Amino acid sequence: MQVLKLILSRFLYGLLVIVLVATAISSLIYMGQVDPARLTFGQRVDVQTVESKRAELGLDDPLSKQLLRYLGDISPVQWIRKERLETLGYNYMNLMESETRTLVLKFPYLRESYQSGRPVVEMIKEAFPITLILAMSSFGLALMIGIIFGIISAIRYDSALDRLIIALSSIGYSLPSYVVAMVVAIVFAYYLQQYTGLNIQGSIFELDELGNDIIVWKNLILPSIALGIRPLAVITQITRSSMLDVLNANYIKTAKAKGLAYAQIIKKHAFRNALNPITTAVTGWFASLLAGAFFVETVFNFKGLGSLTVNALLSYDVPVILACIIFTSSLFVLINVLTDLFYILIDPRQKLA
Repeated sequence: MQVLKLILSRFLYGLLVIVLVATAISSLIYMGQVDPARLTFGQRVDVQTVESKRAELGLDDPLSKQLLRYLGDISPVQWIRKERLETLGYNYMNLMESETRTLVLKFPYLRESYQSGRPVVEMIKEAFPITLILAMSSFGLALMIGIIFGIISAIRYDSALDRLIIALSSIGYSLPSYVVAMVVAIVFAYYLQQYTGLNIQGSIFELDELGNDIIVWKNLILPSIALGIRPLAVITQITRSSMLDVLNANYIKTAKAKGLAYAQIIKKHAFRNALNPITTAVTGWFASLLAGAFFVETVFNFKGLGSLTVNALLSYDVPVILACIIFTSSLFVLINVLTDLFYILIDPRQKLA
C-alpha cells in the first residue's frame, strides 16, 4: 500500500512537471517572431497562401487559445468540440458527450510535422530507439569502467594511481560532451582513420550502395565514448568517495579482525553498502545521457532523437520541437520514479515517503 502511495504521489508530481514544461516551452515558441507557415513554403510564396496556411494550422488564433488547444491535444483526457474531433482522426474512447462537445480518453496527439506532414509520433518512434541504443551503450561503458576505477582508487587511497584516476576524472567531468565529441572525432576518425577504420560521421542505420538498410555498429563506438566520458568521471568519484566511507566503518574493521579475505570484504560488505549513492548518481546520469545525446548526435550526424530535435529547431518545426521536449521530459519523470523505487528495493531501511 505504501509503495502504491509512493508511485501515485510521484506520478502526480511528474504530471505537474510535464504540464509546466509544456506550458513554458509552448509559450516561448508560439511567442517567437518566426512564422512557421512561411517557412513551410519558402520566402517567395504570396501572402494569401501564407495566411491560408496560418489559418489551417491555427496560428492566427490568440496565443492563449493555441496553448490550450495544444495542451488538450497532448492530454490523455480531453473535452473537445465534436467537429474538431472528427477532423483530427483521434484513436479515442467516448466517455461523455453534450450537444457540442465530447469527453474522450485518447492517446496523446502530437500533431503532424509542418515541414514533412508526417505524424510526429512516427518520427519519434523511428528516432528514439537510435538514441536509446547510444545512451545505453554509453551508460554501460561509464558504469563498468567508472565503478572499477572508483573501487581501485579507494583501495589504493592516496597512492600515485589514486591521484592519477582523480585527475583524469576531474578533467573528464569538466569537458562538455560536444567538446569531447569533436576531439574524439578529429583524433580517431580523421588523423588515425587509417588505423581505426572509424567514420567521422554516420548513424547506426545507413544505406549501402544498392539503397538497402544496413547496420553499421562501428559508428556507435565514438559517440558512445564521447557521451560516456562525463558520467564515467562522476561515477568514478562517487564510487571512490562512497567506498572510502564504508572502508573506514567499524564493521569493516571488525571483518578484517575476524580474518576475512580482503576480496570478500570488498565484494560482500563494502561495495554492497556503498551501492546506494552510486545507484542515485547512475540513474540520474542515465536520464542526462538522453539529453546530452542531442549535442553528440549533431557532431556525428547520428540520426536519433537529438538530431531530430536540432533539425526541427533549425526549420522551426513547432510540433516536432514540442513533442521531442515533452517526450524527453516524460522520460526524466519516469526514470526518477523508477529510481525512487529501486533505491527502496536495494535498501529496505529507507522509509517510504
